[in-house]
Amino acid sequence: MRRRLLPAGFFLASLLLLAVSASAQIDQTRMDFVNLREDVRVLSQRVGELTLSVEQLARDNRELQNRANQNYVTVEQLNRAIADLNRVVQGGLADQKREVLAQVAGQMERLAKQTQAALDALAKNQASRPALPTAFTEDFPKEGINYTVQAGDTLSVIARKTSAKMQDIINANKITDPTKIRVGQTLFIPQGK
Repeated sequence: MRRRLLPAGFFLASLLLLAVSASAQIDQTRMDFVNLREDVRVLSQRVGELTLSVEQLARDNRELQNRANQNYVTVEQLNRAIADLNRVVQGGLADQKREVLAQVAGQMERLAKQTQAALDALAKNQASRPALPTAFTEDFPKEGINYTVQAGDTLSVIARKTSAKMQDIINANKITDPTKIRVGQTLFIPQGK
């Protein structure tokens, strides 16, 4: 078997490529090392800050414990304080209740006076109102129908609906006050004549 020899230029070019490649790797390694050194510096700084924070928290914790020990109260003291507070609240509620009752009493008195004045006026109007005739005639048809008063009905509306005379309805049912018919009331409606 015969060996083939490579030209010297090829060998030099290969060496040059290897040198360039090694140089690039060295540069990359240097960059990685610089970056690593910077990361270590930042981490060291952060660890220092955290150490200061932990120390401050430890001081704050000791101070809070000291305060808690100084502000310690007994259950008996708390019970007394709650009882005192309850007395104050109950007293305030009693005062407020008295004020509300006084206001309600005043309002009720005013309403009673207004109601009495309205009743007096109504009685005065009733006294001065002419007496309605209570005499009914038997002059109406004796044949007719029964009608149940509906909501909104008046005697004049019923008379129109049934084609009857209003006076005949009043006489047949002996209605003393035509304004006082009730829903559900049954009336005899005279027909004819």
